[in-house]
Amino acid sequence: MPSPSNINNTFFEGSYKHAWKGIIPPGLTEAEVDFIQDIAGLKDDSKVLDIMCGYGRHALGLARRGISVTAIDNLDDYIMEIQEKEAEEQLPIQAKTADVLRASFEDVYDAVICMGNSFAFFNRADAVKIIKNVAAHLKPGGVFIINSWMIAEIAIKYFKEKDWHYAGDYKCILEYKYCFFPSRIESEQTIISPTGTVERVKGIDYIFTLDELDEMLQEGGLQTKEVFSTPRKKSFALGDGRVYLVAAKPSL
Repeated sequence: MPSPSNINNTFFEGSYKHAWKGIIPPGLTEAEVDFIQDIAGLKDDSKVLDIMCGYGRHALGLARRGISVTAIDNLDDYIMEIQEKEAEEQLPIQAKTADVLRASFEDVYDAVICMGNSFAFFNRADAVKIIKNVAAHLKPGGVFIINSWMIAEIAIKYFKEKDWHYAGDYKCILEYKYCFFPSRIESEQTIISPTGTVERVKGIDYIFTLDELDEMLQEGGLQTKEVFSTPRKKSFALGDGRVYLVAAKPSL
């Protein structure tokens, strides 16, 4: 069962699970899969754990390249969608519904990935708990890749109290509040479906500096190796809109 204290557990249960698919262009997913495979040095016999996998855009992309993937998410609808594609295409992927804070990983992996800003859903204590669990199930030299656009070096520059955009056929009207102790952005999104149905969802993104993330990774047993702003390996600079943080488990 999901942790009841985390407001983000229910964020994708309604219309947003469909709207989210219209936000990320397919070309970005393909570039990110290339990046993951290259950075982690993945081969046919490699194993990857995709935590908070969503509808499986990275997990499925890696599995279609012959890489064995375990994908977990707390939304049954997303997991069932991945399972249907796994069966149709006979892919080497095992998808299961699980709360990442309570999940018991069963294997040792060459890489663990947390993409699409999902890592920002957790406060410091819970984030470190996740990191420790990841580190315990990474091979020595294995990597943990975090993709986010809610680190402090990004969020402070681009913060708006109000905004809107289209996500595919869904219109999203956004209201944000920047809060402190802990630093976080609380959001309320109004999602208007193509049929005119209106739904409101609330969420929280916890904001950490890169330095704070590095401390958390070290506390969890990992070392920051590289920080990029694009999957084409452009080094991250202040004000860039995304971050791809690569941490590694020390080799024996």
